Amino acid sequence: MNQTPYKRKIYLEDKPRAVAREEILAASILTPEIEHLAVAEALGRVTAEPIFARVSMPHYHASAMDGIAVVAESTYQAHEQNPLFLKIGAEFCFVDTGNAIPSPFNAVIMIEHVHVVDEETIEIIEPATPWQHIRPIGEDIVQEEMLFPQGHVLRPADLGVLLAAQQLVIPVVKKPVVAIIPTGNELVEASAALSSGKIIEFNGTVFSGFIKDWGGEPRLHSIVKDEPEKIKEVLLEAAATSDIIVINAGSSAGRKDFTVHIIGELGEVYTHGVAARPGKPTVLGKINGKIVVGVPGYPVSAYLALEWFVQPLVCQYLGIPVPQRQKVTVKLGRRIVSSMGAEDFVRMNIGYVDGQFVANPLTRAAGVTMSYVRADGLLIVPPNVIGYEQGDFAEVELLRPLEEIKEAIVFSGSHDLTIDLLSSQLKRVRTDMKIVSSHVGSMAGIMAIRKGEAHVAGIHLLDPDTKQYNISYVRKILAGKDVILYPFLKRKQGWILPKGNPLEISAVADLVRTGANFVNRQKGAGTRILFDLLLKEAGLEPEAITGYDREMFSHLAVAAEVNGDGNGAGLGIYPAAKAMGLDFVPVADEEYDLVMKRSFFESEHGRLLVEIIQSAAFREQVEKIGGYEVVENPVLKSLAEEVKS
Repeated sequence: MNQTPYKRKIYLEDKPRAVAREEILAASILTPEIEHLAVAEALGRVTAEPIFARVSMPHYHASAMDGIAVVAESTYQAHEQNPLFLKIGAEFCFVDTGNAIPSPFNAVIMIEHVHVVDEETIEIIEPATPWQHIRPIGEDIVQEEMLFPQGHVLRPADLGVLLAAQQLVIPVVKKPVVAIIPTGNELVEASAALSSGKIIEFNGTVFSGFIKDWGGEPRLHSIVKDEPEKIKEVLLEAAATSDIIVINAGSSAGRKDFTVHIIGELGEVYTHGVAARPGKPTVLGKINGKIVVGVPGYPVSAYLALEWFVQPLVCQYLGIPVPQRQKVTVKLGRRIVSSMGAEDFVRMNIGYVDGQFVANPLTRAAGVTMSYVRADGLLIVPPNVIGYEQGDFAEVELLRPLEEIKEAIVFSGSHDLTIDLLSSQLKRVRTDMKIVSSHVGSMAGIMAIRKGEAHVAGIHLLDPDTKQYNISYVRKILAGKDVILYPFLKRKQGWILPKGNPLEISAVADLVRTGANFVNRQKGAGTRILFDLLLKEAGLEPEAITGYDREMFSHLAVAAEVNGDGNGAGLGIYPAAKAMGLDFVPVADEEYDLVMKRSFFESEHGRLLVEIIQSAAFREQVEKIGGYEVVENPVLKSLAEEVKS
């Protein structure tokens, strides 16, 4: 089949995001459709028209209490010194809460204030006032009053009001249909067998979830190959059967990025490239009256572009405002560099330490989905700002509830698999708590404690001179701080190698002998310090190691790299090798300790953390991993007096 040749378009615009959004909102010409639903099925739907009460509630004068109904004026002479006796029928009747008040009675006396003399007679010692303890007609709802305007999102209590007012079937805005079209020759379904160069298609499912959350009806198409004629066919079909179209991937400037060309051929392109990172290669256009949003293939870029442009379109169709996130001012734990002329959307971890919100950036790579999943908030760097310095204050949009962030224990320092287990056990005990961990290396963890940016730091720093772990570093870096060094784990470090150890590596010199592709840890990591010590003891320079400058931020990341390279090698912990089915050659037993301020250690959260560490359930989980030993009943190392001196 002959395909239309498309010239590769390298240039992308830098149109301001707000301008691009307003253009497509103005270009959208859809008239919302109305459908009628039974009230019981209308939760979360948007009213299409004002809705009025058909009846009042209550629709009669109703007793608000259990008691007796009386004529108030006939009780005025009642007094402690002048008890009043009333006869049933003509002078009073018994009523329960919700009963109709029969004529001529106009007041209710609570049963607690009534003395029953006999079956026909009661005694009262205080008068009633007209209409006391009576719910008048229409106290709650008055017939013909407007219950809800158009554009109201119906909540559970709203459904009760509608039924009470005898509105049984109501007009709501039909959900806008959003077509989602994943494209790419490299994409396969999640159930498919994977091979090199093939990627699981998951963006479509994520998009569908967002669309449902925003009130739309997603329709996810099957994967479409990078064939222009096929893409045209699917786009035209979507334009005929949906209200909004989202096409995923093909929006950039690669050899097979056809989206912008095809939209232009079938309709009109408004924007190709917005001044935002990530998310720059976004295409906005229209085909046969339907807005088309072409979002990048990288997940984080795609999610942000979806929020910027598709959510406003859905909300405009429904006639509701775009929801705004809660914001909070944070202290930045690290420097953040940005580019002039474009907005930067930086995913952030946020913790509440010593009465202050502290935030640190997660990876800014557009393809790292977990950075979005783990983020507590978004820092939006304006286009006229080149960044922020460490210690600056900035405003972030929250992706999680503020209370959830405030209750989290902020963990920094060296990566260890047991921290996730610890967080899981913590959440079993306290459902409102968890551990938020940042894998920045042991040295950075100690610095986070020093700067008040973490509650706990995990460290395993070997002193090359004393061959002791951790103490000398804490004494030096945390001088003057009242801190606790809590012995946590004994664990094994060793060579992480491909299955069968094909290069027969057992010592650092073997890396040079074989030319192995070494995967290192980042500067400041305890494993990096151990590796440098091994090099020094072997008389080797870093330049002799292939891959010395190739840095990973966790043991699992090292193991994953080795797993994909038959000539790979790394230094790390046994559980990481085990998790990937790799060989492990022990090198050293090390001490992995926790550093925390005494104030946190003695706090409710700190005591709970230690209690869980020493629990049988946690120790059992750790032992199942292998290569670990939890230090039982550790002797705490309080360095307060030492460092103060």
